[in-house]
Amino acid sequence: MEQGFIKVAAVTPDIKVADCYYNRCSIQKEIDKCIKEKVKIAVFPELCMTGYTCGDLFLQDTLLRSAMHELSILVADSNNSDMLCIVGLPIAVSARLYNVAAVFQKGRLLGFVPKTHIPNYSEFYEMRHFEKGRKEVCEINAAGFDSPVPFGTGILFECCNIKDLIIGVEICEDVWAPMPPSGEHALAGAVIIANISASDETTGKDKYRRELISNQSARLIAGYIYADAGEGESSTDLVFAGHNIIAENGVCIAESERFKNSCIISEIDIGKLVSERRRIKSFDVVLPEQAGYQTVKFEFETENTEITRYIDPTPFVPGIKSERDKRCNEILNIQAMGLKKRLDHTGCSNAVIGISGGLDSTLALLVTAKAFDYAGIPRENICAVTMPCFGTTDRTYNNAVELIKCLGASFNEIDIKEAVKVHFDDIGQEEDNHDVTYENSQARERTQILMDIANIKNALVVGTGDMSELALGWATYNGDHMSMYGVNSSVPKTLVRYLVLYYAETSGDNKLKEVLMDILDTPVSPELLPAVEGKISQKTEDIVGPYELHDFFLYYVMRFGFSPSKIYRLAKLAFAEAYDNETIYKWLNVFYKRFFAQQFKRSCLPDGPKVGSVALSPRGDLRMPSDASASLWLKELETVTL
Repeated sequence: MEQGFIKVAAVTPDIKVADCYYNRCSIQKEIDKCIKEKVKIAVFPELCMTGYTCGDLFLQDTLLRSAMHELSILVADSNNSDMLCIVGLPIAVSARLYNVAAVFQKGRLLGFVPKTHIPNYSEFYEMRHFEKGRKEVCEINAAGFDSPVPFGTGILFECCNIKDLIIGVEICEDVWAPMPPSGEHALAGAVIIANISASDETTGKDKYRRELISNQSARLIAGYIYADAGEGESSTDLVFAGHNIIAENGVCIAESERFKNSCIISEIDIGKLVSERRRIKSFDVVLPEQAGYQTVKFEFETENTEITRYIDPTPFVPGIKSERDKRCNEILNIQAMGLKKRLDHTGCSNAVIGISGGLDSTLALLVTAKAFDYAGIPRENICAVTMPCFGTTDRTYNNAVELIKCLGASFNEIDIKEAVKVHFDDIGQEEDNHDVTYENSQARERTQILMDIANIKNALVVGTGDMSELALGWATYNGDHMSMYGVNSSVPKTLVRYLVLYYAETSGDNKLKEVLMDILDTPVSPELLPAVEGKISQKTEDIVGPYELHDFFLYYVMRFGFSPSKIYRLAKLAFAEAYDNETIYKWLNVFYKRFFAQQFKRSCLPDGPKVGSVALSPRGDLRMPSDASASLWLKELETVTL
């Protein structure tokens, strides 16, 4: 439960139809396994105490009494654990029969939540037996229990000692309804939804079910635990596959193998869900009592939760190639359409762009060419300028030249060495003093040239800097920091590489592909220091750290507002095989220092298109004071254990 993670399970036990003693023993066996795995919330299928497929046996008192008796034993046996269990059974209330979820913990029956939507189609004719549950909560006397028990769909289960942990329950068909009860539960504060289900298996239904549960978790910005009936149910007319699913805000984080009774376990990140709800103002949460709910309180023993779920080291880059290619195509189109609109609005039919032979300027030129194609403007109207200086290598220079030729842009070369030397003389800078002035003078000279050429040609200067550089402030103020439209401004460095690769693989031009592949193989460098034996001497990642780490940090800082200690913990899991703890800690410290110190550069960024869920525009996604202190974040980082 540390840092908002709660370990949950969706369990399909072995059962026998109408044998409540056997079923209780089977459920208890699974509960014991979950306790050993330190699960805090365990969800079992619909009517699993009796079996979902009992048919008219549900009308037999003998079955109903046995189900309640075995439940009382389960509840009593739960006294030795703080795990919250949710189990399905039929109960009779005031001469009516209800399909309910029994919620219990620490020897206490917390409540009965009845099913709201009762199906009446051919294979599920529940209306023959069960009454529809209602939101109004009453208290009922249940056989085998000394105290009255809350009964109704308007019950939420709130953990007293874990902030924001509120659980709502719905049953099978409820989530298929046009307005599932879980929608109301979430708006009343429920951050986890448990669904006890008995969903028969038919061809293709698994995909629909997976998408339904994932989409519902996204719509509710919630964790969703779906426990399905499986083998052991009657196969007279139907087969149940035990398709268990754990989803979190639209992502399926665990899923069982079908046709095999099993238990799946994962961790739901409460902190992430609450953070997302805070950001989305249309998600109008009210207090449970304001929404007509009754809350039942319980407590968990606080302990560290071992994280077993997969932590993606590249959150900006899809791991599956087909999805990655689709995203790359979409991003290239967003970038190009953004630039096309700016060209249309300004009446410009020319663009100026500096080409270094590096990844960022390569991507910017590819996007500009695409925008010109969309606008019906000849690519020769793109003034591509290469400006070699002290650190330029033959490799990057040749790649820049070939790239410009392959794309059909106008090639322009302006060697800036002499101009920079004159500038050094003007300001009293020694040429052999390779300090920040030495580097930035070159960057500003290049920007001055691009801006002046743009004036001559009535053109736009297209910016090349990416979002990762902006996050770290790795840009020369009023140098490469400035342009008239920054097409890469919300593209992280880890994704830049894949965008260029995608273009190479889909261009159909072998020469262009060859050039792009060599650019991809070139170390990332601003090339502002003299080359050594013709090779790049200044490698960016040696100075500011690996971009894959910084992009990981950036994602969780901006997307969810995670604390430094939580980001460090996740990074250790994500990069366990790539970096040791000391290295991760070192660069996370650097990230926070640079991120806060360099906000002044981001406060006056040029326009540029947002392509993903994270961006740094001062006009939208990051309204941060330039003189904010990083001390709180750095102090917390000092408390973590390496």
